[in-house]
Amino acid sequence: MFVLIVDDFGIEYCDRRHAEHLLTALQETYKVTTDWTGTKFAGIDIAWDYKLRTCRLTMNAYIADVLLKYGHTKPDKPQHAPHKHREIVYGAKTQLIPDADTSEPLDVAGIKRIQGIVGSLLYYARAVDNKLLVALSALSSQQAKATANTALAANQLLDYVATYPADGITYRASSMILAAHSDASFLTEPGSRSRAGAYIFLSEDDPIPRINGPILTIATIIKYVMASAAEAELAALYLTAREMIPLRNALDEMGWPQPKSPIQTDNSTATGFVNDTIIQRRIKMLWMRLHWLRCRAAQGQFRFYWDKGTHNLADYSTKHHPPAYHLAHRPTHAG
Repeated sequence: MFVLIVDDFGIEYCDRRHAEHLLTALQETYKVTTDWTGTKFAGIDIAWDYKLRTCRLTMNAYIADVLLKYGHTKPDKPQHAPHKHREIVYGAKTQLIPDADTSEPLDVAGIKRIQGIVGSLLYYARAVDNKLLVALSALSSQQAKATANTALAANQLLDYVATYPADGITYRASSMILAAHSDASFLTEPGSRSRAGAYIFLSEDDPIPRINGPILTIATIIKYVMASAAEAELAALYLTAREMIPLRNALDEMGWPQPKSPIQTDNSTATGFVNDTIIQRRIKMLWMRLHWLRCRAAQGQFRFYWDKGTHNLADYSTKHHPPAYHLAHRPTHAG
C-alpha cells in the first residue's frame, strides 16, 4: 500500500522485494529518488523509535522560514498562547456572545498578509501542531474583512510559533481502532455562533480507548446558530462522525476491520439523545441532520459514551483558553 501526495510516495510493504518491484517499474518511465529510512514525507520529518514503537512528526525548519517570510522576529517575552483568551466574568449567570469587532479595517496589503499567514500555517497545523487550529479558524473567518484586531491576533500567533518552533505529534503503535473525542462551546463566536471540536485517533477496542496522537483534529465554527448547548454538542458529534466515515472505510480497505467506533462526549443530554435513552419531548426541534447520528449508531458504525470534560481532549479545540491553561496542559511531547 502507498500514499501519494503530488509526487511524494509513502510506501508500506511487508517484503522489500515488493517495494523494489514497484521502484523498478517506476524507473522505466520516471526519475525516482528514494529514502529507505522513511525520515521525510511531504515536508514532514519523521523520527522512528522501533524500541518504544513510536514515531514523532515534526517540520524542523518550517517555522523559521515562515517567520523570515513575514519579517517576524522572536518576541522578547515568550508567548504561551496562540490566541487571545476570552475574559472570565466571575459570578455571571448569563453567557453573552463576544462583542463585534469595531477596530479599523486593514488595507489590501494588510488583508493579503493575514491570508498569507493563515495559508502558511494551516498545513503545518494540520500536519504536526493541532494546537494552532482554533486561532487559525478564527483568523480564517475574519480574513476577508480583516481589521486591526485581526492583525494583532495574527502577530500573537506568530509570536507563539516563534516561542515553540519545534512542536510535533507523537504516535504509538496501536490496534488501529478508530476513536474520537467530541466537544463544543456554545455561543463563543461572533454572530451567535458556536464552535465544534474533535480529536480523532487510533487506539484499541476498549471501553475507554487509550489516547494516541491525533490523525485528524477538527476546530471549526458551526455554520448554523445552535439553540442550546446540548444542540451544539450534538452538532459537534455529527461533524465528528461524518469525518470518521471515510476514515473507517480506508482502514477497512487497508486490512484493519473496524468495530463500532467509540466517540466520547461530556454532555449527558447529547449521549442520551444518540443512544435513545432520554424521554423524547422537544427533540423534534433539533437540527434535522442530528438524527443521522441515531441512524448510524443503529447500523453499528458508532458507539457514543460519556466521560467527564477534564478527560475530553477535544475541549482544547473549542475555546480560546488563557496562557495558564496552555502551560498547564502542555505535553512533554505533543500528541
